[in-house]
Amino acid sequence: MAEFSIGIDGGGTSCRAAVTDRTGKILGAGKAGASNILSDLENSRNNVVASARQALVDAGLDPGLTDKLPAVIGTAGANVGDYGKRLEKALPFATVHVVTDAAIALQGALGDADGIIGAFGTGSVYNARRDGKSWGIGGWGFVVGDQASGARLGRDLLERSILAHDSVSRPSPLTETLMTEFEGDPERVVEFAHAAKPKDFARYAPMVFEYAEKSDAVAVDIVKTAVNAIAQSLDALLWPDCPSICLLGGLSKAYYPWLDTRYKALLREPKGDALSGAIELAAKLLRDDKGNTP
Repeated sequence: MAEFSIGIDGGGTSCRAAVTDRTGKILGAGKAGASNILSDLENSRNNVVASARQALVDAGLDPGLTDKLPAVIGTAGANVGDYGKRLEKALPFATVHVVTDAAIALQGALGDADGIIGAFGTGSVYNARRDGKSWGIGGWGFVVGDQASGARLGRDLLERSILAHDSVSRPSPLTETLMTEFEGDPERVVEFAHAAKPKDFARYAPMVFEYAEKSDAVAVDIVKTAVNAIAQSLDALLWPDCPSICLLGGLSKAYYPWLDTRYKALLREPKGDALSGAIELAAKLLRDDKGNTP
């Protein structure tokens, strides 16, 4: 049996990997580009492998060990069609399990305990565990889902800026700042939007929150729309004695002040992030003689 395993958080902006021993101790870490298997399966595969090899080097191990070690990869899109299975087949690891980003986020935040998580980065997804049984919602990708994600916030800002430019809605300092970046030319905004990937839209999310704190009308409306989507998703998962809600991802803290008090009462600090969840599952896989899915 292998002595080490690899846990990987395949995010929409970057791919993070760690080498772990049987106890879950991190021996080395690595990072590569985005892993969005719905929009670019080949590059996702390349970045997963690159991050794993970098983690092996950081651990003082041979990067060629990838084909001898088990790995757990959590990534958005693993719940759609056969994308997860296709990625598994394309990877060089000895044993590989591709799970959803929600699965590793849940494990990272709660360990084996019950509760609900919502993860907000480039994309968004939710998962819950009750009496040891887990299930999730969301994570359907930027085109038809990922409400309250960085990508959707950025996309909404572009839309509202175009509407303001056309005098369909009122402009605000935020929309004017956005249009200034594109030299006031709506055609440039459209060209950008047609070529952009979710991570490109997501880079505007911090700007939305920055202006929302200044009571910018458009920014506040965009954030409130996102918070309403979060509330609907949490309500779809909540049960009467739910012990906790953990929010994860780069945007999670920014949403805290905007949440209703009934959700704030259940908020708990996560034990760890999505990568730590992938590491835990990878360590479990390493300890499992039969190589069953963790």
